[in-house]
Amino acid sequence: MSFPKKICFIISICCFVILIFSCSSTKKITENTSQSSSKNDYTDVEDTIYESGLASYYSSVFEGRATASGEIYAGNELTAAHKRLPFGTIVKVRNLKNNKIVTVRINDRGPTRADRVIDLSYRAAEILEMIKDGIVKVEIILIKK
Repeated sequence: MSFPKKICFIISICCFVILIFSCSSTKKITENTSQSSSKNDYTDVEDTIYESGLASYYSSVFEGRATASGEIYAGNELTAAHKRLPFGTIVKVRNLKNNKIVTVRINDRGPTRADRVIDLSYRAAEILEMIKDGIVKVEIILIKK
């Protein structure tokens, strides 16, 4: 192998090694996860208010349709749509009008209206006693990512 070919081969190997190591995680795993400094790590952050704003609930028109996560929407389940929270995130939603709380799992994207922070399943809206009002002011409390 000629000298220029050897240099190209060595550079290619170095680039491959750098690529492999750049794709791996460098985060240390410790026993005390509550000291995580990551802004997006919601594990064990109960009672942390993530967001406040208006909540609405899904129309029955969406029953049986696929959500953004691929799940089929079922109004009797405790699920919700949020614009940014990862699918599977567990949150408590507190109705600020009557202080009722429901725990839901994020499985969809939405709401599509800019003035709303979360869309709830029909069952979650029933628990919060917001069916008559339709839209209520809520707090979203992170539980688990």
